[in-house]
Amino acid sequence: MSEESQSPTSGGHETRRVVFRGRVQGVGFRFTTCRIASGFPVTGYVKNLPDGSVELVSRGHSDDLTAFIDEICRVMQGNVSDFDSLLHPREEEFVDFSIRY
Repeated sequence: MSEESQSPTSGGHETRRVVFRGRVQGVGFRFTTCRIASGFPVTGYVKNLPDGSVELVSRGHSDDLTAFIDEICRVMQGNVSDFDSLLHPREEEFVDFSIRY
């Protein structure tokens, strides 16, 4: 699993885009990610991608995002074979964390 970071964005918040690969669709991954998100001060969304991977776009403080992503990987460790995490150039503001279709 790889995680690549760049410099944080303004205000101490950043937006990350993470793509999870493995057996991540049809196993409750999005629902589980939403449940995990409720325990962290993060906003954003999770959605299935056509290639069988799952996209997570989340906004929060860098340490909170790292802990959030680590917890997803811990809980779904039997399903995630790999992931890429990059800063997302778009500083979109989210109201909450949701599943997108």
